[in-house]
Amino acid sequence: MSSSLYFILPALGGYTLASLYLLKNPHILHRKKRTAFHCQHISHRGGCGERIENTMEAFTHAVEQGTGMLELDCHLTLDGHVVVSHDENLLRQTGHNINVSSVNLQDMPLYKDRLELTFSAGHYSSGADRKFALLEDLFRRFPEMAVNIEIKEDNSQLIEKISELVRRYNREDITVWATVHSRIMKKCRKTNPSMPYSFSMSRGLLLLLLFYSGLLPFVPLGESFLQFYLPRIINRTFIPEKRILRNRLVIFLLEKLTMRKSLFEHLVARGIQVQLFVCNEDQDIEAAFEVGATGVMSDYPTLLSNYLSRQRSH
Repeated sequence: MSSSLYFILPALGGYTLASLYLLKNPHILHRKKRTAFHCQHISHRGGCGERIENTMEAFTHAVEQGTGMLELDCHLTLDGHVVVSHDENLLRQTGHNINVSSVNLQDMPLYKDRLELTFSAGHYSSGADRKFALLEDLFRRFPEMAVNIEIKEDNSQLIEKISELVRRYNREDITVWATVHSRIMKKCRKTNPSMPYSFSMSRGLLLLLLFYSGLLPFVPLGESFLQFYLPRIINRTFIPEKRILRNRLVIFLLEKLTMRKSLFEHLVARGIQVQLFVCNEDQDIEAAFEVGATGVMSDYPTLLSNYLSRQRSH
């Protein structure tokens, strides 16, 4: 046993030193990713704190405030139209307990007059526009605006139609696949492999495992974006439905495990953008950038623009 330590200890020492060196110098093993855009300012649900979420009015307002990317979700109507909607069931947004997939486009109800913000409990948004937007109309209106599309349902037809629209409007390099489900992400990538994509939940967990084991610098990564909660907002501006996330110890451990500046710096050095959400107060925006985020998602595009403007003037 003692003789084997003469080989094991030097090997472990060499592995540790190599891992630490490559963590800070990933260019030695990996070519830096070159995405077509880089954004600090991301409007969550189109900037749903200042206009009704995911409406053309919200998107237009966010673009006017200088956003670099619109974040949204899509679903498919009964007659095959891709509409921008966070929820498949429309009860929260419209008061009608129906699914997007069960109605034709012309029968889609309007949004409520006022909508409570998911990530700013007790705060509401309103606006003149209460119509659900079509993804195609968004592409037409803002042909050069980066768009992050989250796919929540395992629907091959939806994925194919989104891919068709992306190709039709020649925006594969500025439209991002996003989903928490690895199974859905595989379908997205198979349908349109030219689009950049973000980490799914299981891939994010693997990323952490690789980081803490020291293997990360040696492993190639296909993703171009890491998108994750800023844990400090949980149970303050964002009240989660899952009971386990209401436990302070769980959130403390989550923050300590995930908000690692050395991890984010490594990813950024490899050309992977780190985007933290949903930051609706200056203190949270500042915390996100301090820990190494390259971009921040907010419900308030004006708030985020004002913060970035102040930072540039300093």
